[in-house]
Amino acid sequence: MSHATPKRARNHRRKANSGDKTRNTNAWRIEGSWDHRPDLPVVVRTSDRKHARRVVRELVAKGAYVIFQEHAGWDRWTTIEEFDGPALLAEAAAEEQLAAAGHPPAPAGYQPDAADRHRTWLAWMEARAVAEAQQAQERTRAAVEAGRRRERLAVEAARDARALMMPPAIVRPEHRQRARHITGAQR
Repeated sequence: MSHATPKRARNHRRKANSGDKTRNTNAWRIEGSWDHRPDLPVVVRTSDRKHARRVVRELVAKGAYVIFQEHAGWDRWTTIEEFDGPALLAEAAAEEQLAAAGHPPAPAGYQPDAADRHRTWLAWMEARAVAEAQQAQERTRAAVEAGRRRERLAVEAARDARALMMPPAIVRPEHRQRARHITGAQR
């Protein structure tokens, strides 16, 4: 004779799963667009964050304005970061130009505007180099002018040295005028 199952064993219910049932909650979306073709954006969806970051870097390197988004459920997306690709490329080019021109790099504390600090530093350094070149040219011109003046004075001194060493012609005996003796009636 088999034993019957107790009633409390038959009424067992499985515990409800408390996990979120929303689909694709860990998805990432990357939108990249260019100024020359704003109506054809690049949209990439992935569940791999590293892949998403790599796509962001590639689009920024191509000069795209990139919006990095996270899935918020039910096809809603929240923006995590935005990247201005053209500005970042211009900054990198300015930094390379600074190094190529031999200017010092922008100091860490120099932040007139964080987005274009290397470009403003490059413009300032180029303006400074132009001003220094003009000052050097002015100094060279002044030195040449001073040298010419010095040479002219030396030639004049050498030419006139003998005359300067002699007393004036009025004092020299050969040029001295004799006093005329005149009679008193002509006075």
